[in-house]
Amino acid sequence: MCLAVPVLVTEVAGQVAVCRVHGGQTQVEASLLLVDEEIRIGDYLLLHAGFALRKLEAQEARATLALLQEMADVVPGQSEDRGLRTED
Repeated sequence: MCLAVPVLVTEVAGQVAVCRVHGGQTQVEASLLLVDEEIRIGDYLLLHAGFALRKLEAQEARATLALLQEMADVVPGQSEDRGLRTED
């Protein structure tokens, strides 16, 4: 099963954004071809398979990340922090 996850934009260059994944050290590039609004550093995106599907409000991104962390917490052997917590 594939999930789209919230990511935080750390850099924008043309139609590509560099994003931090799950509040951790992992960074990925996200194509902005499917997003029809301006993206800036500090924005959250919903990312799936390398494509930003849409811009997220910060509150929605934080709530989604918290829910994903809760899900990871109840899976046997997955109780450690998965880096899904936000720094706000």
